[in-house]
Amino acid sequence: MLKKILVSQPKPSSDKSPYYDIAREFGVELVFRPFIKVEGLSAREFRQQKVSILNYTAIVFTSRHAIDHFFTLAKELRVTIPETMKYFCVTETIALYIQKYVQYRKRKVFFGTTGKLIDLIPLMVKHKTEKYLVPMSDIFNRSITELLDSKGLQHKECVMYRTVSDDFTTEEVEQFDYDMLLFFSPAGVNALTKNFPNFDQGDVRIGAFGPATAKEVAERGLRLDLHAPTPEFPSMTGALKDYLMKIK
Repeated sequence: MLKKILVSQPKPSSDKSPYYDIAREFGVELVFRPFIKVEGLSAREFRQQKVSILNYTAIVFTSRHAIDHFFTLAKELRVTIPETMKYFCVTETIALYIQKYVQYRKRKVFFGTTGKLIDLIPLMVKHKTEKYLVPMSDIFNRSITELLDSKGLQHKECVMYRTVSDDFTTEEVEQFDYDMLLFFSPAGVNALTKNFPNFDQGDVRIGAFGPATAKEVAERGLRLDLHAPTPEFPSMTGALKDYLMKIK
């Protein structure tokens, strides 16, 4: 019987999260503790990429992290973003977040509906004369570049922030007594081995969300006990609930 599960994500902001339903239904303790954190590049580091923000007429945002670090870097670089700059976001939620930094105007903010860049492409193609700058994490694949190239768009991807291990304190290491660990990115699995180089899995169950995360678990020589998404359970909470029901 599992009693204590570590979820390597921030604590849900809403009490209506399915995780809390699982905790009540199965009598398990859920601890939310990210293994990774995001930090921005310094102005000096960004300059090494030889990218001039003002050479571009539109910015593509794939996350709120991208928005925060774009405007933070612009301020550090003393770059004044022109009123004519356009913003293309993968979701409306991300688009609305821009209000934190600039006045929101529908005529210059565009957004998709699914959270996937490919579904934002038709809007970008309608504005084919724009020069697109895409702020990214240090961990990104070439598929974005290939996708934009295939549509004949003028674009440049640049790194503005990076994912690093959110190191555990000595006290946290001593109290690491979980029956199950849930990971959502390869970086999270890497952080486990960094913080606990002598980690012996033993009876500790491990769950992974996404094929890349599952692959990282295997490459680290760890046993994967739970994998999501699946056709039947597209979310980690759904897969976790099913798993707990099966081992009751």
